[in-house]
Amino acid sequence: MYLASSVLFILGLKGLTSPEKARRGMNYAAVGMVLAIVGTLVHHEIVRYDWIIAGLLLGSAIGISIGLLVPMTAMPQRIAISHMFGALAATLVGVAHYYVHGATHGNMVALGFEVLFGSLTITGSFMAFAKLQELIPGRPMTYRGQNIVNITCFAAAVAIFIYLIIVPTSVHLFYAMIGLGLLIGVMMVLPIGGADMPVVVSLLNSYAGLAASATGFAIGGDRQIHKDSCRTHRPFHLRRRRGDATGLCAQRHRRSGIWHGSGPSAACGA
Repeated sequence: MYLASSVLFILGLKGLTSPEKARRGMNYAAVGMVLAIVGTLVHHEIVRYDWIIAGLLLGSAIGISIGLLVPMTAMPQRIAISHMFGALAATLVGVAHYYVHGATHGNMVALGFEVLFGSLTITGSFMAFAKLQELIPGRPMTYRGQNIVNITCFAAAVAIFIYLIIVPTSVHLFYAMIGLGLLIGVMMVLPIGGADMPVVVSLLNSYAGLAASATGFAIGGDRQIHKDSCRTHRPFHLRRRRGDATGLCAQRHRRSGIWHGSGPSAACGA
């Protein structure tokens, strides 16, 4: 069943490369997710289903409502907020696993990777949603020394991650790393303009996939590793293609002497 769901996810991602096959690809992915859920529900380690059924019903109600009410013009915002909730789920699973079972030196590699990338995806996706929804200004927000601050925070998070691999029992540092990840997510998106948010959302989708794949390594979920590794590659590819297209468009406008807006994305009508 897990093999079939993985194949359907791959076919779904392949279908999304073409507008003509996108609907079929989404159907493949939806069936694959149903198979993955059913396969998980029949797992022998599950001892009660009441909370699981409640979560399925609530999640289905929210998903159907969003699908019916959100217009197509607001899909980037909807996708960004979905990434936020996916990353939140992966991060909470990591926190719960650490709180209940602790971590070994080897297990902390996957667990730390999961919560670090998951936490920065949470706030990064929310910032992308806020810019697309115009809850905050869509223009790039910069300040003096911004790059130094960002690099320092990221270096501190990586240093804590490495230390936790050596000393996995440092509980306070574990939660400090999550806090830094949340801060990095905000600072990562602030200097990027609203016109480039689709690229950011695609990149954050890859980050969410990396976090969820790491969850599979941390809790021993092979099916989750397969599913989310498929999810991780395609957004990186789409982001690269969009970036290449934006660069070509910018070069074309420079050669013609025409430049409207504040950057390449504005010139391309993004």
